[in-house]
Amino acid sequence: MEGDAGAPLEMEEISIIEDNLEAIKPYMSESGLQAVEKTGVFDYDASGQFVTPLFDGKECAFVYFENEIAFCAIEKAFRLGEIKFIKPISCHLYPIRIKKYNGFDVLNYHRWHICESAVTAGKRNAVSLYRFLKEPLIRKFGEEWYEKLLQSLPATGKK
Repeated sequence: MEGDAGAPLEMEEISIIEDNLEAIKPYMSESGLQAVEKTGVFDYDASGQFVTPLFDGKECAFVYFENEIAFCAIEKAFRLGEIKFIKPISCHLYPIRIKKYNGFDVLNYHRWHICESAVTAGKRNAVSLYRFLKEPLIRKFGEEWYEKLLQSLPATGKK
């Protein structure tokens, strides 16, 4: 929601968002619509990677608020059955960020103050991050990869 660049985008996600933009627009804020009007559905970060555009220099163009809670306009269109794309995989996986290295991906946990209440809830309910993110991890890496992840954990970590 807040940062120096938008959410990372994979190249194929750009065309998916472009193809579904008319269904997404009704859920976007006026500022988000203006950002997309100005730059399109993607921008570049400082390292030249594709990212969602920002408005006011800090918020994703696809964020909207209800009762001071941030939501994704792309995901809302998906949840209402208007599009078949839930949201960019980087958003779906958050707070996990993927860093690409020579021939492999590294998954990093991004600690950020805006996630503190979610971390507290996860601890209180004994929900591990890999369980919370089961759906997007399978979406990105497949069921077989996720099963191998579960098998690689110590018995105490399989909650």
